[in-house]
Amino acid sequence: MEKILITGAAGFIGSFLSKRLLEGQYSVVGLDNLNDYYDPSLKDKRLKELLSQDKFKFIKGDISDKDFVMSLFEEDQFDIVINLAAQAGVRYSIENPDVYIQSNIIGFYNILEACRHYPVEHLLYASSSSVYGSNKKVPFEETDFVDNPVSLYASTKKSNELMAHTYSHLYNIPVSGLRFFTVYGPMGRPDMAYFGFTDKFFKNEPIHIFNNRDFENDLYRDFTYIDDIVSGIEKLMSRPPVKNEEGPAHTVYNIGNNNPEKLMVFITSLEKALSNSLGREVEFEKIYEPIKPGDVPATYASTDKLQDAIGFKPETGIQEGLQKFTDWYVTYYNKK
Repeated sequence: MEKILITGAAGFIGSFLSKRLLEGQYSVVGLDNLNDYYDPSLKDKRLKELLSQDKFKFIKGDISDKDFVMSLFEEDQFDIVINLAAQAGVRYSIENPDVYIQSNIIGFYNILEACRHYPVEHLLYASSSSVYGSNKKVPFEETDFVDNPVSLYASTKKSNELMAHTYSHLYNIPVSGLRFFTVYGPMGRPDMAYFGFTDKFFKNEPIHIFNNRDFENDLYRDFTYIDDIVSGIEKLMSRPPVKNEEGPAHTVYNIGNNNPEKLMVFITSLEKALSNSLGREVEFEKIYEPIKPGDVPATYASTDKLQDAIGFKPETGIQEGLQKFTDWYVTYYNKK
């Protein structure tokens, strides 16, 4: 039975991935520092579901602590490592840059060092669609130029890709980077727009829409449902890149929906889903504001590379995915 380390295991993607892998022939060691970037009770709830599984072991710790990370790898000898621990969020990186350097740069360096000294079959790590910055060419392809990030968060993720490439070159570590595109679903991150809009509705507060009321040139987002993300990661785990004449055993994939939605279409879809969940008509009160610094006009993934590698094809449309989220939300927070 292969032993998998998942960092950020109490996080949104980490918890869903852990649950999926535990249903198969894997044992999972979950690592998380359980920080309070958002409501810790949600992390506790995700973790509680995992702790009921016999093949799951949880360790509380921080990947920015190198001694801790090295001793963990020495003790457990992992087959596959999936590094999802990171400080997320574009706007928060403007307010609190220190934590991004600590977690996303130093923490990832520690994971690479551990994989160097305690070799693994495959290291997978979270990058982000944010690395594409204000790239005008769509859909975004992995071969696009991505040296103009517009947020510190994006800079740290681009740095992760460079670090992974170098470590793979120097120490022949098989590494795959995953550029996630706006992942959403039940038990998701409360700092994400769909979650925050729903919170505000129940607080009788208006939602703030950062598009200057420019509906013709609205922001586009490639929303990817959590189950599709998890399926992609699970399939990719057993397909580590191989060193060849073109370069080291490191590759980067877009993992998105390949079907971007206008922000306003997304909002009306969320209103419809919430109306269905509550059995009454829902319409958000809206306040329109200028686009925030660090936001990008569009995220739109070409997923051809991942499809060629593992047959990846997202199956969940935005209306279906949002319906699953709102059904969970009204039940979890007792809003019926």
